[in-house]
Amino acid sequence: MKNISQLENLLRRRRAKTRLLRRFMVRSSVAAIVRDCLDHPGQLEVLLIKRAESEGDRWSGHMALPGGREEQADSSVRGTAMRETAEEIGLNLPEKNYIGRLSDVMTLAHGTKKPMVVSPYVFHVEGQPDLELNHEVAEVVWLPISYLADRSNRDSMRWEKNGVRIKLPCYHYNGYKIWG
Repeated sequence: MKNISQLENLLRRRRAKTRLLRRFMVRSSVAAIVRDCLDHPGQLEVLLIKRAESEGDRWSGHMALPGGREEQADSSVRGTAMRETAEEIGLNLPEKNYIGRLSDVMTLAHGTKKPMVVSPYVFHVEGQPDLELNHEVAEVVWLPISYLADRSNRDSMRWEKNGVRIKLPCYHYNGYKIWG
């Protein structure tokens, strides 16, 4: 992927897969924010947040896209991603910066065994936006999309919970572990 226009055209041609009963499940959404790479023209990069370390938070310290759970006052699930991005990193995403949607991802709602649907929405920004991180976010990282596309960068990690160990795919990028 070389530029925003190519990405936008690709997203327009492809139909995102949605979950049949998503309207009846807990809903969350995230913003995949992309820009032209400042250091390498002709490449795209995506913004990731490193969640703040917080006891009791199952995503504590994890790398993620900005986003969160839908609230009743949100105009749409895409609006949820926009609101959460503004809250977490102080970046207002205007509708004109929306370029497409990715397929829904199923997970479990925080602290429950209820299914939750996460809907990813893609937005673009230009240059180096001013960001103001809230208490939920420790830092932001711009990750080259080409790094994710390069299969040689794929790795694995061991994850353990309640004595159960699982080998999961991940990426290691500049000291960050990206998985999930």
